[in-house]
Amino acid sequence: MVQQLVYISSIRRQATVDPAAILAQSRRNNARARITGLLFFDGKRFLQALEGDPATVDATFARIQADDRHHALVILSNRQIEQREFGEWAMAYPQANDGEAAMARIEQLTAQADPMVQATFAGFAKVRRAA
Repeated sequence: MVQQLVYISSIRRQATVDPAAILAQSRRNNARARITGLLFFDGKRFLQALEGDPATVDATFARIQADDRHHALVILSNRQIEQREFGEWAMAYPQANDGEAAMARIEQLTAQADPMVQATFAGFAKVRRAA
């Protein structure tokens, strides 16, 4: 069985977040831990799905909870699945004026995910786009 954990968090006001640095560090950490999933960062909030061995997912989430860039972490779902719904770990970060391209990327990256997980990511991206 594979554990899939989906959470949302906000960045602390004083935190400086470099999406390229987060992407590079997360790719290294997640490859080493055999974690797959998706991270969506909209400049203010993180929405992430983590998939892998239950102990590894729990350890990864504990590390995220201890990261002082995050606050107001909320677990949206935490479930056992038969097989991973995401391919290699990926990050989506909408740039200014991305518009439909960002939505298409989210749809592509969540294509194999449970419909509820797809809706969570699509809804988050749409709210961000409307803001």
